[in-house]
Amino acid sequence: MPIHIPDYSNLNHETLAAQIGIKPKFIPMLIASFTDESVELLAKLSSSIASKDYPSLKSAAHSIKGSAGNLKLDELFEMAKAIEAAASAGDESFDYIEYRNAIEASIKTIS
Repeated sequence: MPIHIPDYSNLNHETLAAQIGIKPKFIPMLIASFTDESVELLAKLSSSIASKDYPSLKSAAHSIKGSAGNLKLDELFEMAKAIEAAASAGDESFDYIEYRNAIEASIKTIS
């Protein structure tokens, strides 16, 4: 079953700011920080998947999960949470690549 890739292209900065409890003017900065940081984390996910380095994979997924959670990007949070849990268990049957690619596609929709 394919993973649902959420579309975050129409994030409402006012609503998001209210949910987080900050001023709307800070949302673009937080989003830019998240998307910039995600480039390195996605690369870390890729290399960790290739080498089956589960502690590193868990760490990168945890970072994405935390940032996505802070920004109320719930579906992205859940995908990163799934990777983190599978890596924590050393689950070799989990489709890390599909989840990693879905996370990247989701992040690319953020505006």
